[in-house]
Amino acid sequence: MERAEREKQIEANRRLRQLRYTIVFVIMVILLAVLTVININTGSVKITVGEIARILFLRQGDPVAYDIIWSIRFPRIVMAAILGGALSLAGFLLQTYFNNPIAGPFILGISSGAKMCVALCLIYSIRYFGYSGSALLVIAAFGGSLLSTGFVLLLARRIHSMSILLVGGVMVSYICSAITDFVVTFAEDSNIVNLRNWSLGSFSGVKWGNVYVALVLVGICALAVFLMAKPISALQLGENYAQSMGVNVRVFRVVLILLSSLLSACVTAFAGPISFVGIAVPQLVKRGLNTAKPIVVIPATFLGGAVFCMFCDLIARTAFAPTELNISTVTAVFGAPVVIAMILKRNGGGRK
Repeated sequence: MERAEREKQIEANRRLRQLRYTIVFVIMVILLAVLTVININTGSVKITVGEIARILFLRQGDPVAYDIIWSIRFPRIVMAAILGGALSLAGFLLQTYFNNPIAGPFILGISSGAKMCVALCLIYSIRYFGYSGSALLVIAAFGGSLLSTGFVLLLARRIHSMSILLVGGVMVSYICSAITDFVVTFAEDSNIVNLRNWSLGSFSGVKWGNVYVALVLVGICALAVFLMAKPISALQLGENYAQSMGVNVRVFRVVLILLSSLLSACVTAFAGPISFVGIAVPQLVKRGLNTAKPIVVIPATFLGGAVFCMFCDLIARTAFAPTELNISTVTAVFGAPVVIAMILKRNGGGRK
């Protein structure tokens, strides 16, 4: 009887978990759809929902509205969703690697390193070669991400306190930002007049060519992360357990760093550095799902990052229209309180 009761309780708990997962995913999909419509309809030119549907699904409608949606608003929305998901996944991977919920591309200086290399690439490639394609920007950002990550990993070998390591990452971020600001200040090329706005983070000016490149790169990385859900789950239980499950921990950690760096590089190359998304979203998703299982958390994190960045981009465009805020300003407003709450919770847990 007791065994039967236990099995019934286990089955009931499993169904409750499945219901919770379903509710969370359904809510995020609904939010994604609603934010898409609102973002498309928000601007100096108002477009009805019916007109939006005709233009998106039937490719018919007013020529002016058609051009606004397909050339300006929709690529920006899609890019915000792709890069938001990429940044959240990068944060999830770094939190897994360092086993710390406060680790993220922005805090550890990875985004700033990518930003520095992209700025240098933009200035000198345009000045001397007249070229600054998407592939070149991604390569430069990837190199900068690896440079910053490598420095943080060297610190990690000497510093075993995660809090001190995070301070080291912040110092790396300041150094890279200082170099970027110095370079931008003395840049004279007329082709990079928007570099300062990019360096503060923005989804504006996105073209479909950029979207396609980001979609391919982020899609491949996201698929790779999802396929790695089982070894990530084993690593969460400790290195010894992961090794007993046949995971080559040293190689696997390198793969985690490479994927997180490439995801961060894509974001920085196309939108500039964006703060707090990689830290806040994975934690919010885990709290919403009430689980840390990678097989569930990975797709939810990507979807949550897309929703979060689309929402923040909407606020950035509309809060003080026609003036547009930098996306990092808005993500910091909504993401920083989550990080503060996590720090307070960890410190409070340590005193008990």
